[in-house]
Amino acid sequence: MRFEQVPMPDGVGARPRDGRGYPVPAITPWHGGEPQFALTDPGRSADCALERRCSVCGGFMERGPVWRVVGPAESAAIAGALADGRPYRNLAPTMEGPGHRGCMLYASMVCPYLARPNARRRATAGDAADDLTSAAVRGAARGGLGAVVGFADYEYAVTESRVLFRFLDLVEFLPHGSADEHLAELRAELAKPGRGAEAAGRER
Repeated sequence: MRFEQVPMPDGVGARPRDGRGYPVPAITPWHGGEPQFALTDPGRSADCALERRCSVCGGFMERGPVWRVVGPAESAAIAGALADGRPYRNLAPTMEGPGHRGCMLYASMVCPYLARPNARRRATAGDAADDLTSAAVRGAARGGLGAVVGFADYEYAVTESRVLFRFLDLVEFLPHGSADEHLAELRAELAKPGRGAEAAGRER
């Protein structure tokens, strides 16, 4: 479905837009007046980590669970652990920060790369690929199932060039082939009292 048809959390609706009307996430850098969607601004990401703000809308996240969108490898690992009745914990760091449940459901549906398994990246997410960025290169396909995943909390480390996150204690697993499958879940989340406006009302 077209991105303008996806229900939008109020905090996301308050974000700046690009020329197409896409809201720009809080951690996205700008260059020459244009958002660079394939990149993450280390300073913005560090601010969000330190101040417990959503990486999508920039609004404050209350103590409690946080969410992120994962790709096929982590989605498969989580599904395998749940099927076997094992606890899941991934100790590998990621540069992708946490967010509100509604914001991550929304992001999974409107970001072309996250939403469809056959989508390919239009740009490389860094100047030099390494273990953290090797999949984020121009032409790379998402492939497989993705998921919106909730965790009890997160931890982070700020380095000279990036911010690294680890997520603790799985609390929710919402897999998808096409992220349109989350439409009913997103609508229900935004219908909860205070949820549609949670990020906008508490943004710092």
